[in-house]
Amino acid sequence: MSHKHQAIIEKVFSHPISTSIDWKKLQHALEHFGAQIDISSSNKAKVVLRGEEIVLGLPHHGHELADKADITQLRHFLELVKLTPDTLNA
Repeated sequence: MSHKHQAIIEKVFSHPISTSIDWKKLQHALEHFGAQIDISSSNKAKVVLRGEEIVLGLPHHGHELADKADITQLRHFLELVKLTPDTLNA
């Protein structure tokens, strides 16, 4: 596993909530861990991983996810599919 992939997952779980998560890096990390990602014409990403799914609004300007509510939702999703810093280090 790439240290870069692990670092971006850890950033999702950082305290306080990070508002500078690069979408492209996150996308590559999630795909590395098996996620299927479909991006709609309305700039939303449907992420399917381990039988669960989440829909995220993508940044319109710039490249970073900055909405704390979306990042919190992503954090809960990753906990649900057991893709957390603790499971990566196990």
